[in-house]
Amino acid sequence: MRPEIMEEVEALRGVNSVKIKEAHEAGKKVVGMYCVFSPQEIALAADAISVTLCGTAQAPIEDAEKELPRNLCPLIKSSYGFAITDKCPYFYFSDVLLAETTCDGKKKMYELMGKIKPMHIMNLPQTAEGNDALEMWKNEMIKFKSFLEEKFGVEITDEKLKDAIKLMNRERSAMRRLHKLNAHKPAPLTGVDMMLAQWLKGFNVDKEAGIELIERLISEVEERMENGIYAFDENAPRILLTGCPIGSGSEKVLKVLEESGASVVALENCTGYKGLDVLVDESKDPITALAEKYLSTPCSCMTNNNGRLDLIKRLAEEYEIDGVVDLTWQACHTYNIESFTVRNFVKDELNLPFIQIETDYSDSDVGQIKVRVEAFLETIGSTVTA
Repeated sequence: MRPEIMEEVEALRGVNSVKIKEAHEAGKKVVGMYCVFSPQEIALAADAISVTLCGTAQAPIEDAEKELPRNLCPLIKSSYGFAITDKCPYFYFSDVLLAETTCDGKKKMYELMGKIKPMHIMNLPQTAEGNDALEMWKNEMIKFKSFLEEKFGVEITDEKLKDAIKLMNRERSAMRRLHKLNAHKPAPLTGVDMMLAQWLKGFNVDKEAGIELIERLISEVEERMENGIYAFDENAPRILLTGCPIGSGSEKVLKVLEESGASVVALENCTGYKGLDVLVDESKDPITALAEKYLSTPCSCMTNNNGRLDLIKRLAEEYEIDGVVDLTWQACHTYNIESFTVRNFVKDELNLPFIQIETDYSDSDVGQIKVRVEAFLETIGSTVTA
């Protein structure tokens, strides 16, 4: 039995789609974003709503493939499909879009999407190392700030930025506390519920209400733990899921793992822990602090990306991981190539079983994935319960 408050968390999808419409009709400005590199704080400091845009469902991909190549990552195709079909309320009600130059596929897709809505593109450095990269990223923060000031006719002061930083740090801290509950053995939350809670936060129109909901969920889970109620048996293999981001509609690998008896306790991806690991330093100049925080994101678009290995190691130790699963979306070249490095690190340095699963959003290969997952779990040598 799952925590009762998870029903409220799941209901956020419907609640937020209504709230974004009401906010738009009330004259509130909306900034739509896709990526964990997007500094939500600057949008909030412009007295706007920052929301994550849809991009985790298979349904709009067929429409996207009429304009985009089929051999493109499903995340890009889904995002574009939602945009051209007007099936994402957050995209529909966005006044402006924030895009970023993370991978080549997204960069070129944004050129097309920018014809649909006003868009600002932040040019991401190709490395997180060195002062040059930091200065470049700081300048990109300033350009985005100026874009919103001009577009919305507002002044974004340092005080407003500091207030927004505090709010987002509180949200990250709450989500981090929730994620860390699964460091307990056995885990109190399924990986599917953890993913839903982490992913849905991006659509929260009311950040304060979202934080309050997660804090109530934490309290309920902690009470269940005191009463010995957990999501899995303590013998269930404990899995760290790394790689490409997932959300509702693209969680098939996560589901297969847990339906096969594994307990996915750590989500080291953009929609999981990756964006929560580092808070914004509230004591520094706000633009500098934002640049430092977002540039520290260990993404495969960076070279090198040793920060990802460091994070995997820390999570593997803290969450007592039994095996690592690397999810790669088809045609995601950066994560696909980096998987070789991650594999060697996990097997040679952490001495843990590793498997890479390359797939798309469709259900066509679920049976094949299930066979591979079951064989992988057998290699871990733990008791697997259905």
